[in-house]
Amino acid sequence: MKKDNNSGEDRGINVRKHKRSMEDWAVDCFAYGMAAFLMISIILPFMQVVTISMSPASVVNATGFHLFPTKFDFSGYRKIATDSNFWHSYFITIMRTVIGTGCGVLITVMTAYPLSKLNLPYRRGLMLFVVFTMYFSGGMIPKYLLIKNLHLTNNFLVYILPCMMTGFALIITRNFFMSIPGELEESAKIDGATPFMVLFRIYLPLSKPVMATISLWYCVQHWNSWMDNMLYVTKTGLYVLQYVLQTILTNGQTADMEAMVDVVVHTETMKMAALVLSLLPIVCTYPFLQKYFVKGMMVGSVKG
Repeated sequence: MKKDNNSGEDRGINVRKHKRSMEDWAVDCFAYGMAAFLMISIILPFMQVVTISMSPASVVNATGFHLFPTKFDFSGYRKIATDSNFWHSYFITIMRTVIGTGCGVLITVMTAYPLSKLNLPYRRGLMLFVVFTMYFSGGMIPKYLLIKNLHLTNNFLVYILPCMMTGFALIITRNFFMSIPGELEESAKIDGATPFMVLFRIYLPLSKPVMATISLWYCVQHWNSWMDNMLYVTKTGLYVLQYVLQTILTNGQTADMEAMVDVVVHTETMKMAALVLSLLPIVCTYPFLQKYFVKGMMVGSVKG
């Protein structure tokens, strides 16, 4: 046995000492080069936004593109802090994101659980229907007519109900549930567990990676959405943050639509300050979910 172990160790040492070929080096250089390019393309615009938000308007107009602030001026943040429309839309977006993410994850889980069972009647047809909705839709005008007939215009629920669940998140969650051993469910049912008890006490504790993955998807989707605000909402009290930002960036100004009196002109510094403030929640949330993200994507995408 000692001889076999020594020979195995010798083989491992020989493998580690094996020289890498030029093809290996070329693939590594290409991979690291692409990763560095993507990293720079993401970091540079972000640094530019942060720098402009902390620089005085005179420096921004004179210097243009620069990555590091030469002078610090936080007047943009102070002016944004006094904009009641901005902070009210911030609150509406937080409410939308929290409620929309919670409802989306709950509905996705409760739909994916029965679809993960091979003995479910018409299971294949239901999945084909889900996939069909990922590629085809009725279009903007039929959707607007549907929203109007359901009396969801100028209603907070218009941010929640139409995008309650996405097909891709459902497929990823269903595939993850299919990877969980069926013996766990069978033993729980022998002990008298109901399907809801099996789902919430066995499946969900084992599904942290995929739960974190779809939660991040729904969170980013709700946080970045503004098109539904533009199409279905005219009340300023229901404006979401991204629509207010879009108005600020395109028009350069925002107004109190109800009073139609106070108009605040937004400089480039104020625009970038608003962008930085809008990014903070997502930037602070992602690190806590990142460790589950890759695992949830890989496990939930390999099983058919």
